[in-house]
Amino acid sequence: MIRPLDAADPPVIAATFAMIGWSKPREQYERYLAEQEAGERQVWVAWVDNEFAGYVTLNRRPAYPVFREHGIPEIQDLNVLPAFRRRGIGSALLEGAERAAGARVGIAVGLGADYGSAQRLYVRRGYVPDGRGVAYRGRTAGYGEQVVVDDDLVLCFTREGA
Repeated sequence: MIRPLDAADPPVIAATFAMIGWSKPREQYERYLAEQEAGERQVWVAWVDNEFAGYVTLNRRPAYPVFREHGIPEIQDLNVLPAFRRRGIGSALLEGAERAAGARVGIAVGLGADYGSAQRLYVRRGYVPDGRGVAYRGRTAGYGEQVVVDDDLVLCFTREGA
């Protein structure tokens, strides 16, 4: 079952991630809930047999300047717990976010090997690079600039609407 984030979810989500060693604090999901209530972000959570399985958000006010300036909502923070992967949950979460986004949607993906599955998934779903090169901490990295390969180094993609 996929449904919007509600007030009971943040502690469950944070505790579930903590059990597998991922640092995803409750406050992050409380912020997401407040942003959802303010109309800035939509959040969907997936449940399988009453167990939290994953989530995705659609940020209507993205930090990436190209998306923000062109009114492109950005899919962010797609996470599916390892025990629930390869069951179509990530695709189902993405489909809902893509439908809600409308005519055009953006997404950013990390460049490290940990993001390999996501990189392939987005290309299979029809996302194409935005043509501006890599971005680091929300801005395009310039030619010759040195950046750190971490979660903040991304390639931004767009896709025409669902």
